[in-house]
Amino acid sequence: MALYNRDYTSAEAGYVQEGASVSFMKQTYQLLAASMIAAAAGAYATMPYAETIMQYKWFIFGAELLILFFGLNMTRGKAGLNLAMLFLFTFLTGVSLVPLLASLIGAGNGAVIGNAFLMTSVLFGALSLFAINSKTDYSSWGKPLFITLIVVIIASLVNMFILQSPMMHVIITAGILLLFSIFTIYDTQNIANGAYDSPVDAAVSLYLDFLNMFTALLQLLGIFGSDD
Repeated sequence: MALYNRDYTSAEAGYVQEGASVSFMKQTYQLLAASMIAAAAGAYATMPYAETIMQYKWFIFGAELLILFFGLNMTRGKAGLNLAMLFLFTFLTGVSLVPLLASLIGAGNGAVIGNAFLMTSVLFGALSLFAINSKTDYSSWGKPLFITLIVVIIASLVNMFILQSPMMHVIITAGILLLFSIFTIYDTQNIANGAYDSPVDAAVSLYLDFLNMFTALLQLLGIFGSDD
């Protein structure tokens, strides 16, 4: 009689929820891939203007922050506008990478760019799979990760404007790589658990993780691959 006592309504609801979760994850990673294409387009289109971008890097960085904290929030839930804001943001991040990319290419280390992207992709994919399949709950890691991020930002600013220590720069960059590797696990599991209302918001979180890991690896490979 146990067969006839099963709650098929609950089971069906579970399948629907699981299907919705898979669909949400699929849309998120599609938007993540599209965001990377937008960033690559931004870097490619503005590469000839690397010196000009270097002069206005703080203005570009400010525009990125405005879009990230205000533009994406204002367009949240507005189909079409939120996508436009996402791709504008990722396009600008590609532009902001141009000085670093140009310096690597100018130093004859252009191959580092492809190597860093490949390494980031493998690391990001492995961490995402780990987060999805892990039975450990990482939802409580948000506050410690955010505090660590603030500490890293402060340390970066202190070193940039006061200490100007190459060794400290290497340590901080390695710390950024580790920090956003952990953020990838945290954000991926949150997405899988339905913590985000929109695939756009979820894609932004993952994109920031990928971008910071990629930038950190670019700098580390560029430093250790330099003859200086």
